[in-house]
Amino acid sequence: MGIDIREIRIDDLPEVFHLGEQLFTSQKYSNLYRTWDEFEVTGLYQSDMELCLVAWDDDHKSVAGFLLSTTYEKSGSAWKYGYISWLGIHPDYARTGLGKRLFDAIVKVMQERGIRMLIVDTQADNDSAISFFSRLGFAQATDHVYLSLNLENMNRGAAVDSKKSRRRQ
Repeated sequence: MGIDIREIRIDDLPEVFHLGEQLFTSQKYSNLYRTWDEFEVTGLYQSDMELCLVAWDDDHKSVAGFLLSTTYEKSGSAWKYGYISWLGIHPDYARTGLGKRLFDAIVKVMQERGIRMLIVDTQADNDSAISFFSRLGFAQATDHVYLSLNLENMNRGAAVDSKKSRRRQ
């Protein structure tokens, strides 16, 4: 395969966005706490361009996959953390080792930047991602619980209660 792993370019953004739109759907991942949208792609591109990679298929002149990441520093800690935000592989390239190639490339970049720990998260029932990252050496998988509150419904409930109060008066 004539696929090069390289830093993302501005011309790649629409194709990366549309591939992510195809891969990260609410039907497949019902409880994504971040939504895949144009701001995810452009925000990471603008803030950490060198930490955003694409797998470019030179034969087909298209993006075969991407890895978008960033870094964090915690106050009071000497450690710098890398975080893989999104890793997407076009279905035509699934199980070809492309995800591993993207991962290996980002590890090299992270090490050059002095990153000491790399973090990734995924939906608890995303067995293929958990298996993939476990094979790469990620460990200590823990359950993460997040809660959500739809404020629109909450406000609507308050409005209904308010109407009931006025009727009683």
